[in-house]
Amino acid sequence: MNKKTFFTMMLALVTMTGLAQTKTATVTGYSPALKDGTLVLAGTGTIGNVVDTVQAGRFAFTLPVEELTESFLGLMGEGCPNFNLTLFLRPGVTVKLTGTDCFYPLWNVESPLPEQQTQSRITEHCRDVVTELMQMDLAQKPWAEREVVEMKWMKQQMDILPSLPVDAATIRALWGISMTAKNTKDFPYMEQLKNLEKTIAARAPKGFEETLAEIHNYVYPPRLLQVGDEAVDAELLDMQGQKHHLFEAFSNGKYVLLDFWGIGCGPCMMSEPEMKEFYEKMKDKIEIIGINQNKLTEWQKHEFSKRIIWRNWNNASKDISSRYCDIGAIPYYVMISPDKRILWKSMGYGPGWFMGMADAFNGLKQDNSANLSLVIQKVNANTSGTTVSFRYYGHKDYWFRIVKESYLEANGKKYKLTAADGIKLDEDNFTKVKASEATDEFLGNICYTDFTLTFEPFDTIPTTFDFIEGDVQGAFVIRNVSVK
Repeated sequence: MNKKTFFTMMLALVTMTGLAQTKTATVTGYSPALKDGTLVLAGTGTIGNVVDTVQAGRFAFTLPVEELTESFLGLMGEGCPNFNLTLFLRPGVTVKLTGTDCFYPLWNVESPLPEQQTQSRITEHCRDVVTELMQMDLAQKPWAEREVVEMKWMKQQMDILPSLPVDAATIRALWGISMTAKNTKDFPYMEQLKNLEKTIAARAPKGFEETLAEIHNYVYPPRLLQVGDEAVDAELLDMQGQKHHLFEAFSNGKYVLLDFWGIGCGPCMMSEPEMKEFYEKMKDKIEIIGINQNKLTEWQKHEFSKRIIWRNWNNASKDISSRYCDIGAIPYYVMISPDKRILWKSMGYGPGWFMGMADAFNGLKQDNSANLSLVIQKVNANTSGTTVSFRYYGHKDYWFRIVKESYLEANGKKYKLTAADGIKLDEDNFTKVKASEATDEFLGNICYTDFTLTFEPFDTIPTTFDFIEGDVQGAFVIRNVSVK
């Protein structure tokens, strides 16, 4: 996530800050290197917002806390890296942060809490490698270079954790390492991580069972379900704490869309207006199950959770996502057929995705799951050529391109693009026609554009074909398109 995305996400959450509380903790900070106007972003759990702006190098804020609470701090301004500083707070506690630069995750933290002192020991042990990571972030180094240093950071944390008290800071660090391991192919320190997980789980005090179970699922993930596999059932909880089973949603012979989401995830919340319109239009054919990843109480109390109109369940231990999701990023969608077969998976959200999904369900048979915003509406195949009618959904200010190297693939052969109408090839195109009558500001900015592409004629008209927008990474792909 880049800083712009993080900033947008936090601003979106300013009006969604959950349950008001009276007990608070105070955080103050100072560094002469901070520029006036630098934004201070903070929150508890995964919920945060802009809490102050820097003036004369100083900032201060309070956060509502009822008990020992993990929180985070981020600064957005000139010279500030895109990192978070982990803070542990209790009611009535004041935490003082001081530094001489903008690398705030390495600042001195004055706190009476032993958990914060544990966190500071971890930070100090990893100071050099964290400094290198922040420098690489500011230099916008590619992930391939940063990943090498990231692995060194994971190793350094694992080296020091056995010598530390097992408390909230230790377990939080182990959680972060375990999630990184799950999302890293051939994680180089897996045996050390397994031994560390076992040792810390044996030493952990009561109260961390949920987090430790999540860590265990990351370290020993169950077999990941693939497209074509049969879905597996799971137990979830609703807003009232009642138990439900995933397979309840299949009782009416509908398709089922799993929506893995979390509070604090900007794209998850951004998708809600369009998803709501999609559900109202498609609920006779598709059942949606929102599967929240936050702690149960955090999810139950938050106002956003109460707005959801489809099945709204919780899986804080993430044991379900470890079976269905290829990566620990949200939002993550899984479409399952009425006979419980996984049809496709998709990560992330873009404006117009659900509109394109609805068109694909209601129209010509096709698999547009790789690029949900693009859908084929009609195919006319004859001896002079094959004309394909498309519709593309997107935000009116976001461009899209179709390249001249696009082709159809069928009968073991590629059929080249010969003409385009309604768009300019290899140039920026924008959506123009409003896609929704809703007055919601976000939905009001989603538009569509219709266009046609003509390709060389098929040697023999196939039953299905694939559309591929050039052999490059990130190209539009629609597979198994029915000719009729």
